[in-house]
Amino acid sequence: MFNNLFDENKVGSNESAKAKALVLDFGSVISLTMFETHAQTEKELGLAPGTLTWMGPFDPDNDPMWRDMEAGKITQRDYWLARAKEVGELVGENWTTMMDFVKCARGQDPMSIMRQEMIDLIYLAHESGRKVAILSNELDLFFGDDIRGKLPFLSAVDVIVDASYTNILKPDPKAYYLCLDELNIAANECVFIDDQIINAEGANAVGMIGLHLDVFKPEICINDAKKLLGLC
Repeated sequence: MFNNLFDENKVGSNESAKAKALVLDFGSVISLTMFETHAQTEKELGLAPGTLTWMGPFDPDNDPMWRDMEAGKITQRDYWLARAKEVGELVGENWTTMMDFVKCARGQDPMSIMRQEMIDLIYLAHESGRKVAILSNELDLFFGDDIRGKLPFLSAVDVIVDASYTNILKPDPKAYYLCLDELNIAANECVFIDDQIINAEGANAVGMIGLHLDVFKPEICINDAKKLLGLC
């Protein structure tokens, strides 16, 4: 049994019927979470080890702003803008966007914060003839449009739909339909992965096969995706 966000029958009763496309969120799915890389951030910004204590899903009891986001009181963009401003103040900068934060902390080597097992899945899907897409709420908004030239694995990605430009945020159904139109493929033939349960449920609601990536155990979601895509 997979993660209970979808009906396994969507991929067909015939065992040979497999999903034909892999659709991924970017932040915290392809990239590591900012929480997992605090030590690297502190080093890059010249902050003392242990300066950054907010840990989001890794320690929600001690991150009330994260709890507010999960409760729908603020958006994900609100959360990260507040964190960007906070860290900017620590280094004497007036950062007004998440991009300011990410570029200073990660801009020189963005591949260092990518989740290698997800990169491997992208290449495996591509080489096996599956379509690959990224459906992000803020790829360029957070990372800057110059990041794309620093990520060689994007050569294996067929479609990128980024709400930095469309202004249509998941879990709005229109966001998923935009991606499906670009892929020219049926919803029930797409495996979608997101670290936010609400976005995985949004994919499920439009007929995609929504998988929630547990950042504590990403290998479970990756293995489920491989099975659904017929890659193992």
